[in-house]
Amino acid sequence: MNDWHAWAALAVFAAAYVLIITEWVHRVAAALGGAAAMLALRATDDEAAFFSTDSGIDWNVIFLLMGMMMIVGVLKRTGLFEYLAVWSVKRARAKPFRVMAMLVVITAAASALLDNVTTVLLVAPVTLLVCQRLGLKAAPFLIAEVFASNIGGTATLVGDPPNIIIASRAGLNFNDFLVHLAPLAVVLTAVLLVMCRFLFRAHFTYDERRAAEVMALNEREAIHDRRLLAQGLAVLALVIAGFVLHPVVHYAPSVVALLGAGILVAISKAEVKDVLAEVEWPTLAFFAGLFVMVGALIETGVIETVSEALADATGGSPLGAVMLLLVASAILSGVVDNIPYVATMAPITADLAHTVGQPYGTVLWWALALGADLGGNATAIGASANVVVLGIAERNRQPISFWTFTRYGLPVTAVTVAVSALYLWLRHFALA
Repeated sequence: MNDWHAWAALAVFAAAYVLIITEWVHRVAAALGGAAAMLALRATDDEAAFFSTDSGIDWNVIFLLMGMMMIVGVLKRTGLFEYLAVWSVKRARAKPFRVMAMLVVITAAASALLDNVTTVLLVAPVTLLVCQRLGLKAAPFLIAEVFASNIGGTATLVGDPPNIIIASRAGLNFNDFLVHLAPLAVVLTAVLLVMCRFLFRAHFTYDERRAAEVMALNEREAIHDRRLLAQGLAVLALVIAGFVLHPVVHYAPSVVALLGAGILVAISKAEVKDVLAEVEWPTLAFFAGLFVMVGALIETGVIETVSEALADATGGSPLGAVMLLLVASAILSGVVDNIPYVATMAPITADLAHTVGQPYGTVLWWALALGADLGGNATAIGASANVVVLGIAERNRQPISFWTFTRYGLPVTAVTVAVSALYLWLRHFALA
């Protein structure tokens, strides 16, 4: 890392990160400004930033988000989310913690079947309506759901984008993730529920009047366009099937989402401008800027240098390598988005796995997946789902600051990573 471009890229990223943390400027301005500085300093170039699959903007993520936002925008017009909001509150007897527990479990389970970004796009509108009905602040509920989405996403190959990268590089299949990580995801979801009971206890205010009003509602009356609802749910089911059947149909998630959005807009005859108005454009712009900045760190060798240092620090011990990779991945994934981090770390992990040998080589991949997925909960920009939910909250005039998210994210990350370390040790070393 002797090239001055590497130091310049590191300085720009650090400055942008400080601006995002302190919120001296809007996070979109900080990300786009940082991206512009990287290009101006030639830490990266237009080809690498816009066309490279390894160090540029991940258009698959951008268009996946855009397509799903359009589908959700159409579904909002049917009254579906109002229906789900009233239904969930009534099932939880309008008790705030019970409502949060229900939403957390639903989010974690859905994130194992869908990708976690799609899940939060569907659950967040319901949460906002639930909190509005009960007179509660939405931020604690949205934050808890983000944690649940990142935890649930660890369970399967399709749950979190880093898992797809790991599976491809390590030759792992859907059942491998299900057998090795799904049991842990269930345990971590239970741990999260216990932590939520204490972390957010000040926000569980029960308003008897509002609760009685909600309990008296008929959720079926919320549905005001049954034809559009049927069309929207049919398209959503096809999109979900496309995600799950990716190994068979070989369509990228972004293509599936855009096809679904296009079909739904066409058959529903919804106004295109109204549907596009539902897209969180600032969130997409933030992702683009963040991808360019992290891509510059990859292009200049900064992330590779850090990753190789981690590999060298293992000392040849399989247990030491697993634990170091788990903890280091959790820390680094809280600073940079976990997708480019895993893309960079995957080849280094492959070399390390070859050096360590079997049966411990495969355990390194589980450590990388857990560290990257769970470390995404540490900060507001650690994972894609975090950024999406913050954008939705801001749009609905209930902004969540970087520090508000991080204040809760750090302890959740620390505890879940500690439980994961214990799990890996017990299953693959102590009881092997």
